[in-house]
Amino acid sequence: MSTAQEKYHQLEERHRLAELGGGQDRIDKLHATGRKTARERIHDLLDPNTFVELDKFMTHRCTDFGMEQTKFFGDGFITGYGKIDGRLVYVFAQDFTVFGGSLSRANADKIVKIMDLAMKMGAPLIGLNDSGGARIQEGVQSLAGYADIFYRNVRASGVIPQISAILGPCAGGAVYSPAITDFIMMVKDTSYMFVTGPDVIKTVTHEEVSKEELGGAMTHNSKSGVAHFTADDDEQAMMMLRELMSFLPSNNLEDPPVKPCMDDIHREDEKLMDLIPSDPNKPYDMKELITTVVDDHHFFEVMPHYAQNIIIGFARFNGSPVGIVANQPAYLAGVLDINSSVKAARFVRFCDAFNIPLVTFVDVPGFLPGTAQEYGGIIKHGAKLLYAFAEATVPKITLITRKAYGGAYDVMASKHIGADINLAYPTAEIAVMGPDGAVNIIFRDKLSDEERAKAVQDYRDTFASPYKAAELGYIDQIIYPRKTRVRIIESLQMARNKRETNPPKKHGNIPL
Repeated sequence: MSTAQEKYHQLEERHRLAELGGGQDRIDKLHATGRKTARERIHDLLDPNTFVELDKFMTHRCTDFGMEQTKFFGDGFITGYGKIDGRLVYVFAQDFTVFGGSLSRANADKIVKIMDLAMKMGAPLIGLNDSGGARIQEGVQSLAGYADIFYRNVRASGVIPQISAILGPCAGGAVYSPAITDFIMMVKDTSYMFVTGPDVIKTVTHEEVSKEELGGAMTHNSKSGVAHFTADDDEQAMMMLRELMSFLPSNNLEDPPVKPCMDDIHREDEKLMDLIPSDPNKPYDMKELITTVVDDHHFFEVMPHYAQNIIIGFARFNGSPVGIVANQPAYLAGVLDINSSVKAARFVRFCDAFNIPLVTFVDVPGFLPGTAQEYGGIIKHGAKLLYAFAEATVPKITLITRKAYGGAYDVMASKHIGADINLAYPTAEIAVMGPDGAVNIIFRDKLSDEERAKAVQDYRDTFASPYKAAELGYIDQIIYPRKTRVRIIESLQMARNKRETNPPKKHGNIPL
């Protein structure tokens, strides 16, 4: 064999060893738990034959605890770039078969390298996380690696989309980088996130809790609000990430990707004429309205299991992506509370950062009363949503379907906090509060039953309609429900070239 051939053979062998990760036995064990390998996940996520791997042969530099005798090419992290729907993205994936996917100084350098490239090239960064946390044998070097990553996550925030998939057990420092990113995907039964695991909790607080209860996919999607999506398995998780990316621009200087629209923009839906019940206290499903009017009836919901009294997600109107925020009268009457305010506020700020117009559907009876909400800081948390809408400079279109009472009317993208077009159905009620409560406060029990009934009816006639607000110019158009789709599309097209900037400042001080 010639010298050149020997060198090529050596290269092939290194490729083979790098691609084998921690070895076939560990790959088989991983498959037995229902998880895919890091390379299989990248294969599912990216367009075929587009992945370009960097730093494939990097190894750790640790010489303590006999670590120098155990080295694997790649050191448990796969990094590089590829394409989703033909658009450049950067990817890192933790290989659980090598040192449990733990972070070394060397593989932190690999992530730092592609994070810096992603920022320079203006391309999204997707992290496929499957890690036991910091590599204990490396001590502070591993912690330094995490901090370098966190720092770049913060610098990249609002500049490029950052998306995290949690595809195995992620503990300690491994959860804070995902927490800074824009969206977190988890997989049922196989992924966990916690700062301290069940064993540490049992030692310190004597609480007994399973991994699933403490930090499983449904815990973080329904209780904590840490995660945004759940998938049934790794493959579905990758497909959902591809779909999410289809709504997002590559960076904050680009517009989101437009798709050809085959759905008639003038489509009218007669069923909407009867969707809003005549009884103001009767619930209906706001998702039915959303899916009826958007392109191809397709709505990609975000955080569907958390704070279900508000709905957030992505859809398209005439091929262009929008972010949708909507009260949900079918859950807690669509009331605003701490969790729903925070959920919607973060989504609004994401859409604003990435030039995605906001369409808001309003049916809100107010803020949730009670000591739990007040002690929990509803004033501060409700103000986050108010702040987010007021700060947003993207096109903002608002439709009031029914109730818009009190401060919640102001908060839900009202004309007064910068909405460009405010629409209302004839069923809209815009007032400080409902007729019964208002009459009780105005007349303070001074009326007979008959007089009270008349006063309630007078208040209802005056305020339980959109006409008072329309007279004042706070509502731009009162529309027929069947024409909702075309009216929203007209409004979005009108606002497409909107140019608005906030006053120069380092950054505002959102009430965190």
